[in-house]
Amino acid sequence: MKDLDLTTLRLFVAACDLGNIARAGEQQHIGSSAISKRLALLEEQVQAPLLERHRRGVVPTAAGLMLLEHARAMLASADRAARDMAAYQHGVKGQVRILASVSSIAESLPDDIAAFLQKPEHAQIRVDIEELTSSEIIRSIREGLALVGVCWNAADLEGLQTLPYRCDTLAVAVPAGHPLALRDSCSFSETLDCEHVGLPASTAVYTMLARAAAIIGRPINYRAVVSSFDATIRCVRAGLGVAIMPREILGMAGSGHGGQGVQGVQGVQGVQGVQGVNMVPLTDAWARRQFAICFRDGSRLSPAARTLVDYLAGCAQAG
Repeated sequence: MKDLDLTTLRLFVAACDLGNIARAGEQQHIGSSAISKRLALLEEQVQAPLLERHRRGVVPTAAGLMLLEHARAMLASADRAARDMAAYQHGVKGQVRILASVSSIAESLPDDIAAFLQKPEHAQIRVDIEELTSSEIIRSIREGLALVGVCWNAADLEGLQTLPYRCDTLAVAVPAGHPLALRDSCSFSETLDCEHVGLPASTAVYTMLARAAAIIGRPINYRAVVSSFDATIRCVRAGLGVAIMPREILGMAGSGHGGQGVQGVQGVQGVQGVQGVNMVPLTDAWARRQFAICFRDGSRLSPAARTLVDYLAGCAQAG
């Protein structure tokens, strides 16, 4: 199969998204007959029908759905390349795209990167952050879609090089007045009598908690599954359940804060002055988590990426 043409792939994606070749032509500023010709040539090139044509429009075939997934990834990579090269034209001498887990972004990573960029010697470096799950981060690094990732070090990092980053400590967030609220600490097993608020099944913390519950031989009763720590805190405050989450997200240092409402939440976007939420540290050994900076090959990192990686690793040693 010859090299796929990005313009044709963009037209193919537009036709699939809009379900209509004529509307795709209007969006892409090209005549519908020209699109039809390009799509026919694409089908001939991949030797498979890609679209089912109906009176009201088109829908992708099974082969079309497969190509659609690849086409989106190829176009996204091409767009990133165009942005990176445009950045060089505006004087940016280094471009680093870092993939990070929700916990690392909600905690210290943005502050560490901001401090890195404020140094005069890094003035010509641009850093972009993209939030993904730990499994997505590792897969992207392995496939060469990004150079650097930050995720929980208990994830499957086989085949990647790593450096330690910062740590955090899991605690149980409970509404004020909850039986656990006055405790200085508790075990994970003690929370299983309660309804929980959790993150999606694709996240590392969900997998870890499921494994811990399985070892105990008891299920986790999820009353709510939300996509952010912000939403988690709101659900806990509303009394919908308890939640296992990093203590650092609430800006609390040290232990023994049971029975105190949280004031001035840090790291939870859109929530300020949260009251009625208590953080009780977990006593389980696995509640202390280590994050890792991961990459395929340190010798192949760009100078800008290498500089950022060394800086973040230094933050871990300093903190």
